[in-house]
Order: sequence, then C-alpha cells, then structure tokens
Amino acid sequence: MTQNEARQEIERLTAEIRRCDRLYFVENAPDRPDHEYDALVKELKKIELQFHDLVSPDSPTQRIGDKLDGKAEVVQHATPMLSIENVYNDGELFDFVESAQKAANRPLAWVCELKIDGVAASLIYEKGVLTRALTRGDGVFGEIITPNVRTIRDVPLKLSGDFPDYLEARGEIYMTNSNLDRLNREGAERAQAAGKEFKPFANPRNLTSGTLKQLDPKVCAERNLRFFAHSTGSDPTAVASTHFEFMRKLREFGLPTAPLAKRFETFEEAFAYVQEMRENLASLDFEVDGIVLKVDDFAARAEIGSTSKFPKWLVACKFEKYEAQTTVREIVVQIGKSGVATPVAELEPVEIAGTTVSRATLHNIAFIEEKDVRVGDAVIVAKAGKIIPRVMRVESYLRPQNPEPPRFSFPERCPSCDSPLVRDQKEVSKRDETGALVKVDGKTVKEFVDGSFIRCPNPECPAQFRERLAFFASKGAMDVDGIGASLVERLTTPRRVDLFSDEQPPLVRSFADLYRLTPEQLTTLDGIETKSANNLTQAIQNSKTRGPARLLTALSIPGVGAQTAKDLVKNFRSLDAMLEVKSSESFTETENVGAILAQNLFQFFRSDAGRRIIAELKELGLETALPELSATNANGETAFENAPPLNGKTICVTGTLNRYDRVKIKETIEANGGKAASSVSKKTTFVLVGAKPGQSKIDKAAELGVPTITEEEFEAMLGAAANDVSKGDALNNATGLFE
Repeated sequence: MTQNEARQEIERLTAEIRRCDRLYFVENAPDRPDHEYDALVKELKKIELQFHDLVSPDSPTQRIGDKLDGKAEVVQHATPMLSIENVYNDGELFDFVESAQKAANRPLAWVCELKIDGVAASLIYEKGVLTRALTRGDGVFGEIITPNVRTIRDVPLKLSGDFPDYLEARGEIYMTNSNLDRLNREGAERAQAAGKEFKPFANPRNLTSGTLKQLDPKVCAERNLRFFAHSTGSDPTAVASTHFEFMRKLREFGLPTAPLAKRFETFEEAFAYVQEMRENLASLDFEVDGIVLKVDDFAARAEIGSTSKFPKWLVACKFEKYEAQTTVREIVVQIGKSGVATPVAELEPVEIAGTTVSRATLHNIAFIEEKDVRVGDAVIVAKAGKIIPRVMRVESYLRPQNPEPPRFSFPERCPSCDSPLVRDQKEVSKRDETGALVKVDGKTVKEFVDGSFIRCPNPECPAQFRERLAFFASKGAMDVDGIGASLVERLTTPRRVDLFSDEQPPLVRSFADLYRLTPEQLTTLDGIETKSANNLTQAIQNSKTRGPARLLTALSIPGVGAQTAKDLVKNFRSLDAMLEVKSSESFTETENVGAILAQNLFQFFRSDAGRRIIAELKELGLETALPELSATNANGETAFENAPPLNGKTICVTGTLNRYDRVKIKETIEANGGKAASSVSKKTTFVLVGAKPGQSKIDKAAELGVPTITEEEFEAMLGAAANDVSKGDALNNATGLFE
C-alpha cells in the first residue's frame, strides 16, 4: 500500500467509524453489528501502525492517551458555569414561571429535559476538534479532564456537519446502572479469585466522579462512561435562535443530547409533561434526580437575565431520592385494564422515606430482560419524591452461584382467565444478516418484531374489567366519589348469600351495570350501610352528566387519554358519529391521532362489544354528545343550544385559589365550555384572580382592558347557569364582565 493509498483508506475508515458512532450514540439507530464495527477499528489501527505519520490526534484509535503525572490542572472557565435553581413542589414551580413571564412580559415557550445525575462538564471544540474538557468545579474554575473525556465513546473527537469555529458544549458525564452492576460483578469475581474482601461501588454518580479523577485514561476507558449535552458556554445565537433548535444542531454536529426532551408552546402543556415524566423514569438505565424546565427563546432569556448564582430562565424540578437494598421474594404478573401483563416484584419489606415498601413494578418483559431481575436477587429500590417505589438496579454480584437462580419466565397464559398471552408487535426497519438496512427502490423495508409488552387478548377477562371499572370511576374519568379498589373487587366478584346457597353472579359485569345498581343491592355487600349505599348510588347517577369527552376517556381504549378524548369529541361532536366511521383513516383527521391509535379506535367502535357499551350507556342517560349547534346567534356567530356557562370564553387564572388547584380549575373551565389560557392577551375574556396573583398578568389585563373577577364571582356564574337563570344576565351581572 502506498502512502497516498494509505491516506485515502484512513480517511474512508475514519469517516465510516464516525458515521457508525453517530448512528449508535446520537440517533440510537446503528446499522452495523458490533463485530463489523470492531473490524473497521482493527483495520484502521493496522494501517496507522504501518504509517505513523498519517495518524491524526482526532483519529478514533487515539482515544486512550498516556498515563498522567500529578494532579489535574485547574483553569478558569471562559464563561462561569452557573448552578440551577431547584424547586421541590408545584407551588415553587408556579412562582418561578410567573416571575419569568413577568420579566419577559410575553408568553413563553418551554423545553423540558431530564436532569441527569452525573458530573457536569464542559467540552471545548476549536475548528471542530475537541481541544479541552473541564469539570464544573466551583463554577469559575474547573479541572482539565481532557484525556479521560477522550475515552468516552459517545463524545466525538471531531465534529461533523456545519459546525462553528468555536463551540463549548456543556453537559453531564454519567454511568448507566447496568454498567455499575457489571463493574461490581467483575470486581467481586476478581476479589473472590484472589481470596480478598470486595467493597462494591456505591452508586453511579460517585463512581463517575472518581473515574474522571483517575490519572490513567485506560481506567476511564474500562469503566465505559457516557455523556449528554444540554447547553453551551459559547454564544448559541450564532447557531440557532432557540434552545430546542440548538440541541438539534448539536446532534447534527455528532453530540448526544438528553433524551425525552420536548418543546411546548405553553407552561400548562410543559407542566403536564413534567408530571408524566415523573411517572415514567424507572425504565431508564441511568440516574435522574429531576426535570429541567427551560425558556426556549434565547432573546427572552436575555430579557429575563440571571443572578450571580442562577440563570432566571430555567429551573430544576427536583425530587429527593431515597434508596434501600432489599430482596426479590417473588415475581407475579398482574393484568391491567388494556390487557397488558405487568410483572411486579414482591419484595422483602424495607423502610424507605418513612414508609414500608413491599412491592415495585417491573414494567414489562423488556425491563426484566434488560435488568435481568430474578427471584432471590438483591435489588436497589428507590422512591422518587417519597412516592413511587422503583427497582433501580440488580446487585448481581450478590447473586448466589451454586446454583444460580433461573431467569424469570413470563407465563404463557393469563393468570385471571387462562387465555393464551400474546406479545405486542412493533414496526422497525428491516436489516439483513450483516445488520445493514434493507432497501427496495431507495426506501427502507419495514417489518414487525416483538415489542416490550405482553397482553391478554380476551376482552371478557375478569382482571381486565376490574381494572377498567376502577379507572372508569376514577377522578380523571367519570369521577364517581366512593368507588375505590376495595369496592370494585367486591362489585365484580361472584357472591353467596350464605354458605349453603348457590354462587350468584357479580353485581357489576359491565359499565352499564354500575348505573343499574340500587341501594338495596349495595347493602348486600359486607360493610355497606343504607346511608352509604344511598350516597353511592346518587354519586353514580350524578356522573351521567360528565360529558362525552370524560366518557370516552373512561372507556379505556388503548392510547386514548383525556386530551385525545377532548380532541376527538371536539372533532366528531358525539360518540354516535364515531360509531359510523367507515375506516380508521377518519380518526387520523383529529390532531395527534396516529395510525395505531386510529386503528384502536376503529376496532373499538366497529366491534359488537364497543357498540353495545355505547348503546347501553346512552339508553341509561349518559351524555354521549356535545350540545347541538344552532345556525347563528344575534351577532351572526355559531352558538350552542343550552350552551355551557363559559362557552366561547377564554379565562386566564393567576394566584392561589381556595377551592381549586391548577389542574382542577383547568378542568372546571373546560367542562363548562371555556378555554384555560396561560397568559393574558386581547383574546382573554377575563382574568380569574386568587391570592398572591402575578402582577404581570394584572398589569397586562389593565393595559388591555380585560376584566378581572374573584373566585366567588366565578362560582356565581357557574351556579347561576346551573339554576337555569338567563345565561346572558347571569354572566353580565356577575361584575359587568362582558358589557
């Protein structure tokens, strides 16, 4: 091979390795199997050994450098790495948002990101080449850790794409839980072979911090650290005008960014996502100690400003983490309302954050396979915010070896109805035996493979109906006060009047049966007295007026949540209209309804069971349609007959209310036909003012001439409408709002 041929081959191999790194670490879509990737690196090393003068510092083979002498050098950051202000409850979060919006004096878009529990670091690229990496240190000075950071495979040594001449990418260096378990397991095996006592690494963050201080980069390379970028210390406006766009640019440059990040136009949408993320962090293989909320627009950030310690345009919604080690006594499978079979770990009881934890969900078969949870395993269980117990990792180095406990095998049949369980399928890009994408006429071929969930397909499964009934009556659905898990169990279980009588069918075998219950039937159940039975039947009857969107939510159609149900009802206006659709494509015309969800809806509304459910509930008097539209009102606008009291009104809420939290007031406004807005504009009908209101909203309302009302006046409107007082008079007389 000539010098020129070697140069060309090195360039080709380097480009291909960098492409593979990008697909693997940034896009999570590798197109080569590991052995092929390793062969590329091996071939590059072979050529570089022969042609030393062609080896560049940013070559993929040059990640591990020589051992260092002495302590790491400390240098000053070009721009201080400020801390993030933390909030620990919703009230503190609302105060932060109120302050930011007041400073910006305009509506703000927000980005939600995971707060990775690792070590903050700054990566500096000059003309696309990694030249320096620093720890955060005290925020002003940091330690140089470049040799160790170069060993992190998802940190590109050279950027790709249209990168700026100078870029400082700030982010978090971390270690996965599975990698910590691997290191502990390997360490225990070495200690046992040497006849020594083994002291395990305590947690991923401490090990990450200690690893970055190692003087030998080979140690860092062996420990397989990772990196996520989340911000910059250089001028971001040279690359993008918003944070979300800047993060997309970083991925184009080859830098991985925090997963699950999303952008929202309003704080209300962002807050809903924060709550959703809090519930779904256990499946991640790395530690998260909060969720960061950031103002998206860089210009707005400049207006909001910073203190000497914190930027005032971002905040970390933190939750304290409480951990303990315990043992898995048994793994059982529970059937949910959509038929999903969820494995649950029965644990040796352990006290965490003042409560005894004896059970924790294992989510799905993919979670069990990835973490390799087995009966008898020692596991670390954590409670985020003192609420949700979750299995963080398996301490497999403590697993008995002779004999080793068997892997968990999912049951083949439903534990409730004995139907064969089936595994969900998911659509993926097809690959050949080498791992390369299969394409036909330039388009990637798709195929279906096993998904993460196993479910019972039997719609008559007792366990499924029990869970669906509990959800049907829950606060987020039909909101039937007094129906909890214990009562649902009794309502759906066959009964005997006495020891000698025949078994009687359950009182409730369908949603319709719930509305047919009488006080006399309820008093046949243990623990229910006449007064309680009367109250419960009245609460059930009251729920008939919750409206079609709440009813659609309550039916437990896979993928249909509260917002999707509202969007569908707004589009179709009745459940009867959904019964008449001729194809699943009709549902995709509704915003945020994709092909899979549309198919779920179509199957439900075309099925005999679905049509029977709707017919029975409608016959029993439940609201299955929005009010009919009349032609026009006096102003020539379309209007409702029997319109709800807030129909067509936009309401902005500020301050703390006595009888409503943020979620409840939004639900109340929407249930009465209004729209809940996060900021005051010309379209705002009025501002509902509670205690300690945001002054910026009050000032904006005064500037635009938007009326303000108290909580009592707001409830007077709803009460007047409910008592059939003339709606126009009731609304106008409340405080002359609409004059």
